[in-house]
Amino acid sequence: MQILRTPDAQFADLFDYPFAPNYLGISGPDGEAMRMHYLDEGPKDGEPVLCLHGQPSWSYLYRKMIPALTRAGYRVLAPDLIGFGKSDKPDAVADYTYGRHVDWLNQWLTALDLSALTLVCQDWGGLIGLRVAADQIGRFKRIVVANTGLPGTAMIPDEMSAFLGQMYPAVPVPDASMVREQFQSGGPGAFLYWVKYASESPAFSVRDVFAILSGVSDARILDGYVAPFPDDRYIAGARQFPALVPLLPQHKEERLANDRAWAVLEAFKGRTLIAFSDADPVTRGGDAVFKARIPGADCVTIQNGGHFLQEDQPAAFAEAIIAFMRQG
Repeated sequence: MQILRTPDAQFADLFDYPFAPNYLGISGPDGEAMRMHYLDEGPKDGEPVLCLHGQPSWSYLYRKMIPALTRAGYRVLAPDLIGFGKSDKPDAVADYTYGRHVDWLNQWLTALDLSALTLVCQDWGGLIGLRVAADQIGRFKRIVVANTGLPGTAMIPDEMSAFLGQMYPAVPVPDASMVREQFQSGGPGAFLYWVKYASESPAFSVRDVFAILSGVSDARILDGYVAPFPDDRYIAGARQFPALVPLLPQHKEERLANDRAWAVLEAFKGRTLIAFSDADPVTRGGDAVFKARIPGADCVTIQNGGHFLQEDQPAAFAEAIIAFMRQG
């Protein structure tokens, strides 16, 4: 495994990101040494809030929410998943698997020995973070799920997985505008376009992803999101994530692993908040799954928020989390 590290110069003078870096060593599948970056802001004796990003973002996604959470007295930890942000980046797509991402985050959490956590997870932060929460459920007091999912065999039965597997080869290699059109149409194959765009399109661009899924137009902010990826050698993790969503027949073992995580989450004795936004074309309707399987959860809809609700409605999302935590 060849490990890349984004040069520090890429992160010089980032817009609206005044946070000190922290690093922790973890191990790759064959014992490779890797460095995982994370933010650790606010009072060290405050209740810890673990904020997990997805694809292709990094801890930069939470930059607007961190000050609100720390002013409320909370300690905020926001790691960069391996392959993203200031964390190390294996350079081959095949180096990234769903199980490895879960293992890497489990290593980080175990090393920091955090407890009484409130998990805040969005996008792949949910697919990974909910698995980690299930693995170490005793460390968690509350869970906040936002614009994410945890596909298991109930959501993706074998028949549906086989159908998607048959559809995938017929999907053309799209450009960003085709992916946007598919998401806007709400067609059943929209996510397959997203997978093929990230996996196979020579024009795949982190900058274009934010054009598809957010209203961000400020060049300074877009520069912040692309800073970890100085050239295409660094984007293997970003390219691979959509293909790891366990939809296709070859993903059956991960769907079963998610089933085991669901069993833990459904029996969770802490509190859960379901906080989806109202205008996310990717996870539209996904909150219904969480509401059905965790009927005692608190629920809130973040108005006028797209997929990256931390970017679109940071104040409303932070306020919802703070209100939820203050209830106990």
